Amino acid sequence: MTTTAELASFIESVSYDEFSDETIEELKKRVLDSAGIAIGAMGKPPVDAVGETVTEFEVEGPCRLWGRDERATPDGAAMWATPDGAAMYNTALTRYLDYMDSFLAPGETPHPSDTIGSVVACGEVVDASGRELIEAVGVAYEVQGELAWNAPVRDKGWDHVTHTVIAAAAGAGKILGLDHGELRNALGIAGTAHNALRVTRTGGINEWKGLASANAARNAVYSCLLARNGVEGPIDLFEGQKGWKDTISGEFSIDLNPGCERVFDVMTKRYVAETYAQSAVEGVIELAEREEIDPGEVASIHLDTFAGAKLIIGGGEGSRYEVETKAQADHSLPYMLAVALIDHELTNEAYEPERINSEDVQTLLRTVTVEADGGFTERFEAGEMPARIEIELGDETTYTVEKRSFRGHPTDPMDWADVEAKFHEMARGRYGDTHRYGFVDTIRTLEQYDATDLTELFDPPASM
Repeated sequence: MTTTAELASFIESVSYDEFSDETIEELKKRVLDSAGIAIGAMGKPPVDAVGETVTEFEVEGPCRLWGRDERATPDGAAMWATPDGAAMYNTALTRYLDYMDSFLAPGETPHPSDTIGSVVACGEVVDASGRELIEAVGVAYEVQGELAWNAPVRDKGWDHVTHTVIAAAAGAGKILGLDHGELRNALGIAGTAHNALRVTRTGGINEWKGLASANAARNAVYSCLLARNGVEGPIDLFEGQKGWKDTISGEFSIDLNPGCERVFDVMTKRYVAETYAQSAVEGVIELAEREEIDPGEVASIHLDTFAGAKLIIGGGEGSRYEVETKAQADHSLPYMLAVALIDHELTNEAYEPERINSEDVQTLLRTVTVEADGGFTERFEAGEMPARIEIELGDETTYTVEKRSFRGHPTDPMDWADVEAKFHEMARGRYGDTHRYGFVDTIRTLEQYDATDLTELFDPPASM
């Protein structure tokens, strides 16, 4: 049985001192990965729209909006917001590019890094230490992973951010120091009032896809603030009549580990692409480079994949051949495979309007076919991310490659050097070498710093 009382007891039990060195290292890697992705998303129009919204009425608060500055002030000081506003904006940064991490469960693939913005914002409210930040991120990742594994909601028509709002509330409640009753109320408010529909990721996808988890982060923090100020929530959230189990998930139970080791089941993206595309993209690039394939000679590209990939990005939830925007492109296997074959990479540049609408990509993507393979689905559910790519040229020459996973998958995880390299790739255009290496060193030794030390690193460069 799963109850808010059990979740609250788990949250209270988690202690940095009980984390293994490996768990601490992995959680720090998640923070660094998210920081780099957030920096790479700065200035993107949908994220800026969120920033304008949360500051529209000049409500000051204790939390930095990462990377934003108030140009109306003489000294170009960092822009501040309420904790819920900061959670929304900063989570929009970490999520918008679709370069964030993912938890791989058979029936659900949420993004635990969507909870980091909530934890850090609330950490600023209470002047939390680096140890407390790590602790709370561990809580959020553990709750997110257990819900995804044991209570998938995708096939029932709910979006995965339905899990995120509960996980983010758990992490935010931990770092705010909510007591047992307050935690139960916060979880009850978050899980009752903020369930999201799957329509976000079906049919004609739009920019809300990249912002839905930011909204969940805001709601999670606001739920915690309400509870902290004495507002009661439905503490029978899960088991109550017409509660979460009756209405959202069905019966389930979770086994929360105070050591917070679910983080080891989280993958790190190597490519700017939807989670389920990673192996296929890596495979098509390897094949294109190895065989020196001329894109102009390609007659067809065929992908055999697992059921989830076919469903979400292969055409099972709407056509993936009509690609005009970034939101559509990063959820279209035909687009991602076509542009990766041509460019031998898949970075932010692949989602610029000129690249999306270029004739070579638009022509090639229409040669792509995607099929779900039952054997691959079984392998995915057993912990792999298999893909088989077959490229046929106009002269009927055929090249094939098969992948069981990719660099960054839990079976082949990125080490610190890999994550650091990804961070520099994302941050190089905004910060100089000294600042970037200071960023890395701070997160690598986060125990020695506090929440403000971390958020100050996001301040705009003096030259801006």
